Amino acid sequence: MLTSDFDYDLPEELIAQSPADPRDSCRLMVMDRVSGAIEHKTFRDVIGYLNPGDLLVANESRVRPARLLGRKEDTGGHAEVLLLKQLKPDYGDGSARWEGVVKPGKRLKPGAKIVFYASNESNPDNGDPLPGAKPVMTAQIVDWLESGVPGERVVELQSHVGSLDEAIHAVGHQPLPPYIHGYHGDPEMYQTVYSKRESSAAAPTAGLHFTEQLLGQIKDKGVDFATVELEVGLGTFRAVTVEKAEDHQMHSEVYHVSQDTIDKIEQTKARGNKVIAVGTTSMRSLESAWDSTLGKMTPRDEATSLFILPGYEFHVVDALITNFHVPKSTLMMLVSAFSSRENIMNAYRQAVANRYRMLSFGDAMLII
Repeated sequence: MLTSDFDYDLPEELIAQSPADPRDSCRLMVMDRVSGAIEHKTFRDVIGYLNPGDLLVANESRVRPARLLGRKEDTGGHAEVLLLKQLKPDYGDGSARWEGVVKPGKRLKPGAKIVFYASNESNPDNGDPLPGAKPVMTAQIVDWLESGVPGERVVELQSHVGSLDEAIHAVGHQPLPPYIHGYHGDPEMYQTVYSKRESSAAAPTAGLHFTEQLLGQIKDKGVDFATVELEVGLGTFRAVTVEKAEDHQMHSEVYHVSQDTIDKIEQTKARGNKVIAVGTTSMRSLESAWDSTLGKMTPRDEATSLFILPGYEFHVVDALITNFHVPKSTLMMLVSAFSSRENIMNAYRQAVANRYRMLSFGDAMLII
């Protein structure tokens, strides 16, 4: 199949630049995965499609302040580092090496240094320090990484104010997707209300629509709730550039599926109820934990590079809550696999025609 098979016309004005407030007031498209029949609802209506005994499974990963805005030490030019993954434990002296994506990618070569100032003492758009600000952290480019992502480097971070974690939190901004411009609203709106450990460079956005109140109502109805964790990283930022979709190489991401979550899934299936994945990261975690040799799920704490394309046989997930995705992305391929390419492309045409708000801060879709 061709990557272009998963393309659609996305008007720029439909790309949501801020989240719905309250979260559950966004729109919800409900689609039957077999027939393709569509209903237009509000997200809080999702409770009407959940039955007592069903199980919601969500990715509890929290977004770290991974976007670092600074200035090159030698020229004073603007520079940026997006932290993706810590490569080794802290050295104990306020430093550690990370995998990251740098801008400008062509100019930041091994040996280059970037100086960072606290986010409350610098311009939120470019990292320029305010008068009197002192450097909080530096980053030195150590090496190249050949991953297909422009600008990917190994960087060594050094704190000047205490622990490296303190420095990252003092300097860092939320790593919003590049199609969201100038959002300076509440950063918690780019976190799910059930997020826990900071381990991701991007939010599992399908979960952004849940409020504490809505989750409480869902649980009161008798719907169970469980979590997995997938550390959203490099794969989120990697475009599909090959002509044949099957030739795309997924970058691996660490995920965790516990025995407790597996027990809840098995009990749900035994009752004849549905397992509903909240987001594509939850779906990939659950399907990655399926052991085809044993014919069941097993606890996992490892990396997955599972690439779900049309023709994939789903073993765990019965329904999916998701957002509307970037054209020609692996996520378009995943949702097409869960229903059909024809159903998904028709749904997206309807979403555009009905002026749905698209992508990370946009509206939601329930595929049942």
